[in-house]
Amino acid sequence: MTMEAIEQITELENRSRAEKADAEARVKQALSEAEREGQAQLQKARHEASDHGKELLRQAEERAAKAAEEIAKRAEAESDALRKAARGRLDEAAEMIVGRVVNS
Repeated sequence: MTMEAIEQITELENRSRAEKADAEARVKQALSEAEREGQAQLQKARHEASDHGKELLRQAEERAAKAAEEIAKRAEAESDALRKAARGRLDEAAEMIVGRVVNS
């Protein structure tokens, strides 16, 4: 084997090692970027889920407030109706009491 052939083989081996090291570095870089991107997407998904949960809670509170308002309105209307009925019977009750007292 000639010296020139040995030098070419050595040069090819060195180039091959360099290319392999470069490829390994690119793989590490790609993995690092993929991990960073994955973490960013995970953080974004968590934030969106939190915002969605807050919105659902706000909507539920709004519906509960409306329901409570409706219940309060119905209770007030029923209370007014009972008071009105009681006032109407007050005169009747007073006449009945006076009648019993007078007849006794």
